[in-house]
Amino acid sequence: MTSTATAPRRSPARRRVLDTALALFYAEGIHAVGIDRIIAEAGVAKATFYHHFPSKDDLVCAYLEEQIARVREQAVPQGETPEERIVSVFEGVGEVTCAPGFRGCAFINAAAEYPDPDHPVRRVVADFRRWFKGLLEELLVAAGHPEPQRTAVALMTLRDGLTVAGALDDPAEARPAVRAAVAHLIRPAA
Repeated sequence: MTSTATAPRRSPARRRVLDTALALFYAEGIHAVGIDRIIAEAGVAKATFYHHFPSKDDLVCAYLEEQIARVREQAVPQGETPEERIVSVFEGVGEVTCAPGFRGCAFINAAAEYPDPDHPVRRVVADFRRWFKGLLEELLVAAGHPEPQRTAVALMTLRDGLTVAGALDDPAEARPAVRAAVAHLIRPAA
């Protein structure tokens, strides 16, 4: 796989390809959508596509990197106390997962389609998970939690469950359950 870092990042054609891939990969699955369809729906020439993305794996990695950037924008901790900041991150996840058209976590969906943990796509998924868990751990340290590492892992698991519940369950039931679970996990044991 060739890095997309050498391709021009602000090209309108590249943007159309990424926007098309985002919509199709998310709605139908990565393996279900072929390059020719993306090229046709994005309205670019095949040579233009391959100039920006030498392989489909490059496109999938760029798609997931865009998803990471979006999550980073949405997961900005807010609140006056460290606890409020942790809860706000989960409220942001809840907003996304309970929105119309939500079809599950793009990272979990991609991991299901790329089972090899050494595949470049899975490495991008792992980068996201490391970042998100690290964010939670930092917030727990700031809150003075006695077990920030272990609790960050538990919160990450809760996040994964929330993204599944948002796609499968009634959001009105999922939100309060997640809020209660977060509050329970971040409260140090007596």
